[in-house]
Amino acid sequence: MLWVWFTLLAALMQSFRNALQKELSREVSVLAATLARFIYAGPLAALYLWVLYQRDDAIWPTFHWSFYGYVVGAALMQILATALMVQVFRQRNYAIGVGLAKSEAIFAAVLGMLFFASPLSWLGWLGVIAGSVAIFLLSGVKDWRQLPLSTSLYGAGSGAAFALTSLWVREASLVLELPFPFGAGWVLVSVICTQTLLLCSYLMLRDRASLWALWQRPRLTLLTSLCSGIGSFGWFSAMSLMSVPVVKTLGQVEVLFTLLLSHFWFKEKLKGQDGLGLALVVLAAVLVLWA
Repeated sequence: MLWVWFTLLAALMQSFRNALQKELSREVSVLAATLARFIYAGPLAALYLWVLYQRDDAIWPTFHWSFYGYVVGAALMQILATALMVQVFRQRNYAIGVGLAKSEAIFAAVLGMLFFASPLSWLGWLGVIAGSVAIFLLSGVKDWRQLPLSTSLYGAGSGAAFALTSLWVREASLVLELPFPFGAGWVLVSVICTQTLLLCSYLMLRDRASLWALWQRPRLTLLTSLCSGIGSFGWFSAMSLMSVPVVKTLGQVEVLFTLLLSHFWFKEKLKGQDGLGLALVVLAAVLVLWA
């Protein structure tokens, strides 16, 4: 059951990271706010991996081309997912932005079943469905037709990209064939460093002002990277131990943290249907734990 604790840690840290990223997106470009997620997380991930090898003299991995493919694919998808979510933040309120992006659980379940030989039991599917209904209720939208088409597309695209990121991260960890937590540690370092290199290179060539904007906001950028790094550690560790749809469904407890931050940090009003939505989140978590 260690994956449960890693998932809860990841959900908590991700809720803080999203709040910090929303705050940062008010002052910098979309790509700059996306880079803030990764730019200081790489050294933290490398330090974590170094500590692992200092404590336990485990074998070093043999890297195959499939590993690099999964890492690059996951890195690109997470960049895309984060950029799309920041765009949603700019159009709707914080809770709705996160709610739309959390559609990743249903995408992960469907894609995992179709392409990654990761089927769910009927209890697991019930949990995914309950979690999806909960996200609908907690988003605060009574009718999805109220949402602009662009907002819906950005949100669904973010969820699908996050789902692919998670599935490829798990595949990369399995390819290494290392004992836990070394496989997860190598994937964490590889993905974050790839993301940082890609985004920094692009911004150096096309938008140096965005890099300067992050440099002028060191506290907010560092906090965003710190929460992101710890959150990624939790997600990657959990997904190396358990299938992605199950982890992501339990991870929807993040919405509870998100609503609390939305209310107390951003002073956004909560709706009466939030109670039912939270009850369904708890039900979804219980179902995937039983599954």
